[in-house]
Amino acid sequence: MNFSEIFKQSNQLCRISPDGRYLATCVQYRLVVRDVNSLQILHLYTCLDQIVHMEWSSDSLFILCAMYKRGLVQVWSLEQPDWHCKIDEGSIGLVSSRWSPDGRHILNTTEFHLRVTVWSLCTKAVSYIKYPKACQKGIDFSRDGSYMALAERRDCKDYVSVFVCEDWHLLRHFETETQDLAGLEWSPNGCVLAVWDSCLEYKVLLYSLDGRLLSSFSAYEWSLGIKSLAWSPSSQFLAIGSFDEKVRILNHITWKKITEFEHPATICSPKTVRLHIITRNVCPTDEISQPPFQIPVVKPDLDRANPKVGVSSLAFSADGRYLATKNDNMASVVWVWNMQKMSLEAVLEQTAAVRCFQWDPRRPRLALCTGTPRLYLWSPAGSVSVQVPSEGGFQVHALSWHSNGDSLVLIGKEHLCLCYMDTEDKSTDSNIWTK
Repeated sequence: MNFSEIFKQSNQLCRISPDGRYLATCVQYRLVVRDVNSLQILHLYTCLDQIVHMEWSSDSLFILCAMYKRGLVQVWSLEQPDWHCKIDEGSIGLVSSRWSPDGRHILNTTEFHLRVTVWSLCTKAVSYIKYPKACQKGIDFSRDGSYMALAERRDCKDYVSVFVCEDWHLLRHFETETQDLAGLEWSPNGCVLAVWDSCLEYKVLLYSLDGRLLSSFSAYEWSLGIKSLAWSPSSQFLAIGSFDEKVRILNHITWKKITEFEHPATICSPKTVRLHIITRNVCPTDEISQPPFQIPVVKPDLDRANPKVGVSSLAFSADGRYLATKNDNMASVVWVWNMQKMSLEAVLEQTAAVRCFQWDPRRPRLALCTGTPRLYLWSPAGSVSVQVPSEGGFQVHALSWHSNGDSLVLIGKEHLCLCYMDTEDKSTDSNIWTK
């Protein structure tokens, strides 16, 4: 694999366009757009203040830049560099800004979640949606961009409104059986909406598009509950991570639990392999251990809010064959589960806490980073650790795959670089690891 030179960035605002042709980065109040292959600067835009949020439109023709403290959003066009749009929310403030799926509407959430404002770039029309709830994930669009689900709070009760994105008319409005709704997420096929309660109560509710309650699932009571949730790409499985350090898998036919994955401190399964990445001076080594073996555990402070315990991160591979998880009180370990065998496949142990992990969007290959100058990759064929070449000791804090899986954006505290994979032969896993 090869690496690009190092570029500056601010607030980890680095995004590859949905069509994969451009790389946008923010440096303070400047927006820089590069060709993703040559990394030559194509456009340079100057905003009115430091950018705190940046997002591509779905068709890669526009870029949204938000400045929340000033209540401002600026939109830039790649086709017409002289064209620009400024949205000023004024004294009502701004806490969130995002594109609609069509790339021609912008949804702004005002301070104190008083309302969501829908701005049209084509007609300049403005629509208002009242009572949005301030929660972990209060807005979600269906995968095909047809519908938007919005969590609402009114009269001390939780509701969900489903809007048709084409003209923003209300399709369904229904009350949810939650005490304090924390988030909602469409299944990839857009047929089911998962709604979950706050961490104080373990409850997941499954609703159809017309608002019918299909099923309700609760694993236990009187203890901290749900911490993360993820759909499988096929919509056949719903994985639920919780504070009790377990992942429960629900099936899409009965919505009952079919299995649960535990994260024990001692691994005894003879079919599980531990890959322990150890960095000695410059050269890292992979220590492959056979069970039984111990996993390093950090005892959380349960008297403090948001204790570092439980499964906070879940991610399915693109083909749905694997599920990667992270248990917060075992922060240096990523667990890989085989969804066909419903068993533990591998334990990836690092020497530092894992900051970020993400699956290749085209093949079962997992990339992760730990805030060190190294990039770690795993696939069923094996694992590899690569030093990022840089004079200043570039440390990888986050990463993001290109949509074709041929490259990665590696993001540091104030810099970024691109990592290019060997793409001579994609038919076998063995060549994935050629360096």
